Amino acid sequence: MRVVAIDQGTTSTRALVLDTATGAADIAHIVRHATFHPQAGWVEQDAAELLANVRACLAAAGTADAVALANQGESCLAWDAVSGEPLSPVIVWQDNRTAARLGGLADAPPEIARSSGLPLDAYFSASKLAWLLDNVPAVGAAARAGRLRLGTTDAFFLDRLAGSFSTDPTTASRTSLMNLATCAWDPELCRLFGVPMAALPQIRPSAGVRGRIAGAPVLAALVDQQASLYGHGCRMPGAAKITFGTGAFALAVTGGDIIRAKGEGLLPTVAWSTASQTTYALDGGVYDAGSAVEWAIRIGVLDEVSQLDRFDAPAAIDRGLVFVPALSGLACPHWDRTAAAMWLGMSGATTRADLRQALVEGIALRTAEVVAAIDRHVQLGVLPAQAISIDGGLSRSGYFCRFLADVLGRQVVRSAFSERTAYGAALLAAAAMGAEVVPLTAPEETLAPTHAGARKREERRARFAEAVRRCREWRGIA
Repeated sequence: MRVVAIDQGTTSTRALVLDTATGAADIAHIVRHATFHPQAGWVEQDAAELLANVRACLAAAGTADAVALANQGESCLAWDAVSGEPLSPVIVWQDNRTAARLGGLADAPPEIARSSGLPLDAYFSASKLAWLLDNVPAVGAAARAGRLRLGTTDAFFLDRLAGSFSTDPTTASRTSLMNLATCAWDPELCRLFGVPMAALPQIRPSAGVRGRIAGAPVLAALVDQQASLYGHGCRMPGAAKITFGTGAFALAVTGGDIIRAKGEGLLPTVAWSTASQTTYALDGGVYDAGSAVEWAIRIGVLDEVSQLDRFDAPAAIDRGLVFVPALSGLACPHWDRTAAAMWLGMSGATTRADLRQALVEGIALRTAEVVAAIDRHVQLGVLPAQAISIDGGLSRSGYFCRFLADVLGRQVVRSAFSERTAYGAALLAAAAMGAEVVPLTAPEETLAPTHAGARKREERRARFAEAVRRCREWRGIA
């Protein structure tokens, strides 16, 4: 069987072709898209451009027996139910325009947040959708005319390409509008945020028929991070992965149980679902990973990504130089959108290479904060003994991976095959049609901690925690 998987991510869209008989998984096409910042804190993309890029990737991939889709998750928009035309730009998950709006919901009953499993944060889709209703005249007019559709990007693509106005529980669980236990839209959550349920897509299982594209059934659709979790082969409770894309996201499978890690800043979420079973996970994210690298290139600190692979000097943090990658604020475990990104400890002797080294160390140390939060959760006691699988752009940096293993205090496994998101979506589609898939044979590298032990690790973590405290204090909300 030939499965075409589309990975529609934050910076690019790509098509992977999986041959289930041979196990071959090859990228057929990649195309980047533009991102716009109309105001400070606003992050937008053009829905028509994204749709055109998905179509281009499908065309380049050729014929398929099944199609799969992995999407950005929280990014969302409004469109016309009759014409199908976008009524708004895509508001990207990094966008922070609704932070003040959410401040007015701080006194919402705690059971409301418990239903969704999410904190009140502009990261998630609900407040973005409400903002569109209140601030884009065409959206309000479509609502009054009964022809408004609101949703995440997957629902837009499926509606336009497959005739299926639907989403899945992994994506819906990132909106703040879905009840995590029932995997259905929650009337109270929709009322709280001011989002009409009638304009939202149907929630259907991650695996199963979701319409057809060029005659091929769409058999899987889910969030990119959950697709990556599946693509890494994480199936049993405790199995975990970290993907380093625009942000960095650690997910650990919790099985059929919704685990609410109180006080840790972790999010219970849906890992994937079938018609008969829902599998859950714990999720912790870092807003800025690859985006911090791209920012460093824009401001001239970094010329090319290969400069992050090797550094001759001792670790920057051991020399008193620290970077906190809070360009979009801090996600897990802090959930502080007002925190400021900072380099601390610079002097007249600080070089561009020092800044680059501190940059990659800061991303690793922020990731270690997330993994430490998972480790502290007693119901996942199996996790600390396991290696963690990683993928994404930064996983290609040898220095980054070795430093990450050091600050995590555990083995890190990186594969020569890095397309785990598209691959996971393709595997789920293959499972939905009952196809056996020959296992991937890509070589893997295991990196073990190499520093002087737990004491050094704790010193680095403590120094970084102090830097995080300062970057939060800078905005006056420590």
